[in-house]
Amino acid sequence: QVQLVESGGGLVQPGGSLRLSCAASGNIFRLIYMGWYRQAPGKQRELVATITSSGSTNAADAVKGRFTISRDNAKNTVYLEMSSLKPEDTAVYYCTVLILEALVPKNYWGQGTQVTVSS
Repeated sequence: QVQLVESGGGLVQPGGSLRLSCAASGNIFRLIYMGWYRQAPGKQRELVATITSSGSTNAADAVKGRFTISRDNAKNTVYLEMSSLKPEDTAVYYCTVLILEALVPKNYWGQGTQVTVSS
């Protein structure tokens, strides 16, 4: 089993910044990537950004140039630095990890943290 603990969400004004953190624990020995998805009300969950164990990143076009994903392998923690936030970034942000279990990739999800961008 894998446990994910997220922190850092909140209310911020447009143009502001926030930093999300997610610490993973448990059976994470074959971790393929860590990342963030988000889900706005009435919309499907969508990719924000991911980062592999070697540091390769992938980000949605909507956040490129504004959000930065990073990780601390020693702490099994992934971060999402969000800047120039827009009202459309308002969503529940979910941390996720992809683990190889018995040669089968499996996603684990955090409980989600609310990010609200509003004046």
